Amino acid sequence: MAKLTKAQREWKPNTPKKPRSTRLMFASVVLFLEAFVALFLALALFGLKDKNPAYLIAGGVLAVVLILTCGVIRKPWGPALGWILQIVLIAGGFWEPSMFVVGVLFAVAWWYALYAGARIDRENAQRARVQAQWDAAHPEESATEESAPEEPAE
Repeated sequence: MAKLTKAQREWKPNTPKKPRSTRLMFASVVLFLEAFVALFLALALFGLKDKNPAYLIAGGVLAVVLILTCGVIRKPWGPALGWILQIVLIAGGFWEPSMFVVGVLFAVAWWYALYAGARIDRENAQRARVQAQWDAAHPEESATEESAPEEPAE
């Protein structure tokens, strides 16, 4: 039998799921997509310029750093590292001018991921607080809703 994870060992019935941060998910998606852009930039520079393998190495390192940043984005310094990587991606425009446009567009996507994700997280936290208050004020109604079997659809 497979070894259980910590979350699986600690799970009990009716345990609420820990809320996931929309901000972190949005930011991770943007960084992951930028990793592909970094790889494609490296391939384009390698093919268009002088077949220098340094382009491939630099693009590969940038892609790995972008993906690793997905894992540290929840740290207080994670978003700042993301902004630094946005600047690095925009700076790719000095080697391939179209990267100025692509880099700026991804920087806007990065800003929106942080801004809108934080707003959604605040709304979800407020909704959870209101639901907890309602559940505390109406314990008999929330208990019957949880234990009532679902009626079959016709």
